[in-house]
Amino acid sequence: MKNFVQKGRTVTFTASAALASGAGVMLNATLFGVNSNDVAIGGTGEAVIEDVFALPKAAITNAQFAAAYWDNTNKVTTNVASGNALIGVYTEAGGPGVQSPVRLIPKAA
Repeated sequence: MKNFVQKGRTVTFTASAALASGAGVMLNATLFGVNSNDVAIGGTGEAVIEDVFALPKAAITNAQFAAAYWDNTNKVTTNVASGNALIGVYTEAGGPGVQSPVRLIPKAA
């Protein structure tokens, strides 16, 4: 196909802050990804917007398949919707202090 650009699992972005490999990054108000390489401010990064990742989590208890939100201020996942972006679902139940994997659900406004 002449119009194929790339597979949609990753997207390229310009970093507004220095990011480590594996760091969560809000790409816009609703599109979340996990940075694949260390990137400096203003550098070009690649964010994976699908798949399952172990991400930092707030001190919460979550149920399996509960909605996972990104608290962009504290850079953690949470079960609190208010003021946070929906990024996926927890694939395992977990208590406070236990990282629960998140299946990312790509979406963009």
